[in-house]
Amino acid sequence: MRFEFATASRIVFGSGRAADAGRIVREFGTRALVVTGRSPDRFAGLAASLEAAGVRATRFPVAGEPTVDAVRHGVAVARDESCDVVVGFGGGSAIDAAKAIAAMLGNGGDVFEHLEVIGGGVPLTRPSVPWVAVPTTAGTGSEVTRNAVLASPEHGVKVSLRSPTMLARVALVDPELTFALPPGPTASSGLDALAQLVEPFTSIRANPLTDSICREGIGRVAGSLRAAFRSAVAVSGGAPGTGSDVDTASAGLSGLAEGARRAREDMSLGALFGGLALSNAGLGAAHGFAAPIGGAFPAPHGTVCGCLLPLVVEANVRALRSREPQSPTLDRYAEVARIVTSRAGATADDLVGWLADLVAELGVPGLGSYGIAEGDIPALVEAAAKASSMQANPVRLTAGEMTGILRRAL
Repeated sequence: MRFEFATASRIVFGSGRAADAGRIVREFGTRALVVTGRSPDRFAGLAASLEAAGVRATRFPVAGEPTVDAVRHGVAVARDESCDVVVGFGGGSAIDAAKAIAAMLGNGGDVFEHLEVIGGGVPLTRPSVPWVAVPTTAGTGSEVTRNAVLASPEHGVKVSLRSPTMLARVALVDPELTFALPPGPTASSGLDALAQLVEPFTSIRANPLTDSICREGIGRVAGSLRAAFRSAVAVSGGAPGTGSDVDTASAGLSGLAEGARRAREDMSLGALFGGLALSNAGLGAAHGFAAPIGGAFPAPHGTVCGCLLPLVVEANVRALRSREPQSPTLDRYAEVARIVTSRAGATADDLVGWLADLVAELGVPGLGSYGIAEGDIPALVEAAAKASSMQANPVRLTAGEMTGILRRAL
């Protein structure tokens, strides 16, 4: 038994801990490049915390998926402003952009030289400039991973900048920052978190440490994602009867009842655990498909993973039963089924059904709604077969099996 485990130097978790951001960032520098999403709404609280700690903040918004050019621009802004620390504040896109900017500030040169697949793949040899991750969604786990996913529109792909030196100095996870997430992002990010627990647990690189993290995370996400989604629907003025965890007579976040708050906390913890697991055990075919799909079509990453996860699990189980009937991964899928259904006799087939029901309840659309058509499948299959996530799938899927997954996902 041999494995390694790497993560952020320090993890700070808990409701209300975002108030400590200024003090934490001040440990690493006094001029911060703060990478955010396109909306500045929640930045005010962080800005006040940084200012109180004596940290001058330069906000750098990233609209949508981070691109190679956005990283180049961010590096230039950070240098112009003499920034000595980077903060990623937002969803996975903002945090990945911050991670990549910090890495390139520390290493110099052009980011393209170091990209996988389309770039030079030259290893990063120097530490990143200190950076702090503050996620505002519960899904990607990017706050504790050692890669940044970047889009290259001219190549039509999303690829990774990857190095152990890219890990955050501090991952500051405050579930309260996710309370305002609307239903769509709650569902998308939550399904991403679930996929990032199920796939590492059944990966060929699974190990005892990530197994324990996945078991705990799967249980929390399975028990809380529906509640978090329903509370988001109710808070956003959704249909009557969907907000049993929320006092809809109260306005905004003050209306979150204790059950909904616990659900949001579980989702933040589950997302964190997913990041820890995937960074150390790898992923699988759902994420293998998601990389080329996200690079070529305007499909949210978590939605793609959620749509594909039941179909990938079903295909993996069928392939394992046919070609490797003694595979211990079949027992792992059954164990996941027992966790999510709370039934002692649940099987891998029950897991497929449970996942399909969850995806349907959360209103996840088929991939065809994002412009993917039958004619796109061969190229997507070819690209997915080369994706790094696909290499950790528990069984090597044939081109025919991969084609079948995508056809059903349309």
